[in-house]
Amino acid sequence: MKKRNRIFLAVDIIYMAMIILPIICGIVLKVLTKPPSNGINVSGAQIFFKIPMPIQDLLITEAQINSWLVIISILGLVLFLTHGLRTKNISRRQHIAEWIVEKVENMVKDSMGEYFIGFSSFIVAILGLSGFSSLLSLFGLYPPTSDINIVAGWAILVFILITYYKFKCGPIGYLKSFAEPVAFLTPLNIISEVATPISMAFRHYGNVLSGSVISVLVATGLQGLSSIILGWLPGFLGEFPLFQIGLPAILSIYFDVFSGCLQAYIFAMLTMMYVSGAFPMEDYFAKKQKRKLKKS
Repeated sequence: MKKRNRIFLAVDIIYMAMIILPIICGIVLKVLTKPPSNGINVSGAQIFFKIPMPIQDLLITEAQINSWLVIISILGLVLFLTHGLRTKNISRRQHIAEWIVEKVENMVKDSMGEYFIGFSSFIVAILGLSGFSSLLSLFGLYPPTSDINIVAGWAILVFILITYYKFKCGPIGYLKSFAEPVAFLTPLNIISEVATPISMAFRHYGNVLSGSVISVLVATGLQGLSSIILGWLPGFLGEFPLFQIGLPAILSIYFDVFSGCLQAYIFAMLTMMYVSGAFPMEDYFAKKQKRKLKKS
């Protein structure tokens, strides 16, 4: 029994290391590779290297690396929460895991219906990846959600799912959907179809990036205000950033924590709304029933 407990504890330590070490590696990588800068520095993701490709070079950036670090951390968290599942005398971590599953499944049922209950894992993956990516800024790392390329990739994936469920009734039904409710709205429906992933990507990316920019500008402005008011004092007193105490931390709580988690929730809700709204459920089941009747 003691040996089993030691093995269980060792596995727990490995999972906790999977949660923590990627963040530490990201911080170390940023410290070692960050170029020196003076004053306000609002820039995109740092480019580490390029991979030559036939059409366009593939850029390996800070956003991509940090995305993989978040994925590894989430994997470690999931493995930790689901380690040692029981049917009786369940642990606190199992309570947390079951609570997450229950809440996400209820959210999917309320927003999409019973048919889409299998989407729960996809939705919780979106929530986790988006939320934790935005929270990276609390550790001084570049949040992947501030890179349009990352968020656009998620939006394109959602667009593929939307198109897949529209094709459930066949290509003719898909083409007919552009002429609803009346035929002369077809051009607008086509524009709306293309605009869906674009609006999802820019909404998420713009809100997260604007929060980061505002935080940097306010912090830099307060540093300048401290220098103007306290600059006449001798020694370190004249360089002490007095007005940077408090307000930047409050802004960080709003933009990094609240706004980041809110944007993750909005992206997940839009995903559920667009996918379920694109699926002509009544027509699909009616067509399926007709096929059964023909076979019988």
